[in-house]
Amino acid sequence: MSVRMMNLLSDSLHELRYEPTSKRIRVSLAGEPVAETCDARLVWEPRRVVPTYAVPVEALTAQLIPAGAESYADEDVGVRLPAFSSRPVLDPTVPFDAHSCSGTAYDVIAGEETGASAAFRPHDPDLADYVILEFAAFEWREEAEPIVSHPHDPFKRIDVLRSDRHVRIELDGRVLAESSRPKLLFETLLPVRFYLPREDVVVPLELSDTVSYCAYKGRAAYYSIPDGPRDVAWTYHEPLHDAEQVRDRVCFFDELVDVIVDGERRERPVTPWSG
Repeated sequence: MSVRMMNLLSDSLHELRYEPTSKRIRVSLAGEPVAETCDARLVWEPRRVVPTYAVPVEALTAQLIPAGAESYADEDVGVRLPAFSSRPVLDPTVPFDAHSCSGTAYDVIAGEETGASAAFRPHDPDLADYVILEFAAFEWREEAEPIVSHPHDPFKRIDVLRSDRHVRIELDGRVLAESSRPKLLFETLLPVRFYLPREDVVVPLELSDTVSYCAYKGRAAYYSIPDGPRDVAWTYHEPLHDAEQVRDRVCFFDELVDVIVDGERRERPVTPWSG
């Protein structure tokens, strides 16, 4: 009997998972070196959907000091995504120190800089000689390329395709945008996103001070509708190369608005952005 790939991914979600990488990984803290290695491992703690890097302890140039007790991500922590898991998953908004397996937390000392509780050694024989480092606490490079948000996941990708589908965006019956020249962005484990030309948006948009970062697309800027919902859409003014095709296009949160494609209203997806 065949097996759906999504089921393979979700069935292992509650386990501690790792994957070796042959990339040279360089880590620093406020300019102070922390580690450099070609033997790093990508690690997903149980229920985590985004990986972080573990480096060999022997590759550390920084000092580890046992930290206070870390928090534990119990069954009430996270976001429930029915299409993916019956238990709440730990998306990147859940802090690093909310660990979901047993282990020991450490402060990282590099020169005069300290990363509080920014390292974790799981009690697992396959990772016994490794320490997981909090991504947000450090500066990272894969080879000579700086990376943002989280490590690149070898089992995840994005595809951007031109389309001639007719897309209309509505909110409470009000048309926000309408286009027959969208670009569709497909991203593993996330709903398809419809990126529209700015001139096909028919309501005024107000740039907010909200920003976010994606490892594949770069820095996102957000738009609100005056006298309407806040941060209902976003754009990439300076996308990373994988997302160059959606530069300056506007994408609305399918979770917050109604998306009608070729006359058919799509069901609003349930994601960490569903509010």
